[in-house]
Amino acid sequence: MKEKIQLFIVLVVFLAVLSPFFSCGSSSKQQNTDNEEWSYVQGGTTFKVTKEQYDSTKEDVQHFIEKLNQTIRKKDYKAWKAALSTEYFNKISSPENLQQVSELPAMKTRRITLKTAEDYFINVVVPSRANSRVDDIEFIGENRVKAFTVTTNKAGEEQRLRLYDLEKTGNMWKIID
Repeated sequence: MKEKIQLFIVLVVFLAVLSPFFSCGSSSKQQNTDNEEWSYVQGGTTFKVTKEQYDSTKEDVQHFIEKLNQTIRKKDYKAWKAALSTEYFNKISSPENLQQVSELPAMKTRRITLKTAEDYFINVVVPSRANSRVDDIEFIGENRVKAFTVTTNKAGEEQRLRLYDLEKTGNMWKIID
């Protein structure tokens, strides 16, 4: 039970710390339910997503996250790093970010000081992201999505927790900031 509580705390801390890194500006969505099409506006550009595109992209993202989960469970740092955009990796491995995360109560309680991106991976990502599940996605660009898991709190309210912001280049998804 104590391990589950610690894991939950690490997950909450992880999501709280990284939420600023996942911000990609604002987007708006309008759904046309007659033909199951959504219009998104991102940075002044409007693009449309059909139900088929949404479903296909969601399935693609779910497969990507399942593979990523396997990588994390195996503690394969190199494969995890390869799933990150260069910009995102540079941001999370910066001395400032590592120090900020090290100062969080969950890290201090466990007496963990992060010095490298690999420390971050082992002590933050592995305990909090090895079993992530994608329940929903939201387009933030033609090749960019936010991936969410949906949970229900004790009050019975549904909550969407953002897992990752992703960008697809060619046939490959990358975690972006």
